[in-house]
Amino acid sequence: MQLKRLSLTHFRNFARLDVQVPASAVLIVGRNAQGKTSLLEAIYFLATLNSFHADTDRQLINFIEARNPLAVARLQATYERNGREHQLEIRVIKEQTRNGVERSRKEVLLDGAKKKANEVIGHFQAVLFLPQMLQIVDGTPRHRRRYLDLALAQVHTQYSENLSEYESVLTQRNALLRQLSENGGDHSQLDFWDQRLAARGAQVLAARFRAIQELEQAAARLHHGLTRGAEVLRLSYQPSYDPLPAPAGQRMLLDAPTDRSGISAEKIETGYLAALQKARREDLARGTTSLGPHRDELRFLGNGIDLGSYGSRGQVRTALLTLKLAELEWMHARSGQRPVLLLDEVLAELDESRRADLLERLKANSDQVLLTTTDFNLFTPEFLESAARWEIDNGQLT
Repeated sequence: MQLKRLSLTHFRNFARLDVQVPASAVLIVGRNAQGKTSLLEAIYFLATLNSFHADTDRQLINFIEARNPLAVARLQATYERNGREHQLEIRVIKEQTRNGVERSRKEVLLDGAKKKANEVIGHFQAVLFLPQMLQIVDGTPRHRRRYLDLALAQVHTQYSENLSEYESVLTQRNALLRQLSENGGDHSQLDFWDQRLAARGAQVLAARFRAIQELEQAAARLHHGLTRGAEVLRLSYQPSYDPLPAPAGQRMLLDAPTDRSGISAEKIETGYLAALQKARREDLARGTTSLGPHRDELRFLGNGIDLGSYGSRGQVRTALLTLKLAELEWMHARSGQRPVLLLDEVLAELDESRRADLLERLKANSDQVLLTTTDFNLFTPEFLESAARWEIDNGQLT
C-alpha cells in the first residue's frame, strides 16, 4: 500500500492542498494548530470514512466554507494497491433539507464510480496514532469498542455491514422493549428481533474474538521489545455475553488468559439467542438490551495490572504505541497490504533509547510512514537523512 498523491479542498484548515507523497518517511513540522494533525486525520479518513478526532462529519468542513447553506469538503487520493493504481474521492456535504434542517452526508467514489461506504472502507488502509487516542487505554469502554471496530472494518469486508445492521436491529429492539415496558403487550414480538440481533451480533463477536487473539500475540512480542523485557502486555476482552462462561461458583479473573477465537459464529449465535431470551425479563424492566457487543469491554494489562486504572502516563502511551504497531502487523497479515502508518508527536514523551528503538522498528516494519513533530532534534541523524520534510504553516504546506 502506497499513498502517492493527496488533495484536500475545504477540509479542516486546508482551503486547498495538492501534494505528491514520497514513498519514504515524511516528517511534518510546524507550530501547534497549523494543520499537522489534520493532515494525518484526512489520510485516516480515506481509510475508515471516520474521524477519531471529530464528533460529527460536518466538523471536518473548513469553517469558512461551512458558513454557506451548501458546503462541501473534498478528499482525494491516488494510491497503489497490489501493484495497481486507484483513485479514491470522498465528499463530505453539509446541506439543508426542504424544512430548513441542516444535515450532513458523504459521497464516495472509487476509480470514478460511486460506491456505498461499506464497499470502500479498507480499500485504502492506514494506522493512526494520536496522543488523544490514549483514551483507548484509559478512557471509557466506548472508545475501546470504537477502536476495535475501525480496525476490523479495514480488513474484514463484511464487518462494517454486520455492525451497522446489528446497531440498527438493537435500536428497534430497544424501542420495542420500552414500548412493552410502558404499555404492555405480547412479549413474543421480541422473538423476531432477538433472532436478527443474535445473527448479526454473532458475526461481530466472532470477528472481535479472532482479532483480539491475533493482536495480543503481536502486541506481547512488540511490547517486550519496547520495554526492554520489563513488562508483559495482555489484552483482556470481556464480553457481556460470553460463549465460554466461568465454571459454576467461580469468578473469571481479569488477567486469566481466555482464547475464544476458535468458537464458530454459529455456536455464538445459538448461545447468544438463548442468553437474550433468558435476560428478557430484566431487559423489559430496564427498557434496554443488556447483552451484546455494544456492552463489551477491552482492558490492557501490564504485568497483570490494569493500565487503564493504574498505569502511569508513560505506561499508557507505550501500550498504545505497541497496540498501533501490532495493528500494523495484523492488518498486513490479514489483508496482504502494509498500511500507511500515521504518527502524531509519537516521540515527544519517549526517552532517547526508546526513540532510537522505535525509529529502527519503523524503518524495518513500515513501507510508508508520516510523522508530525515540532522538534527535529528528537530524530536520529540517520532517520533525518532518509526522510522527506514538509512544513505546514496556517494550512499551507511547503
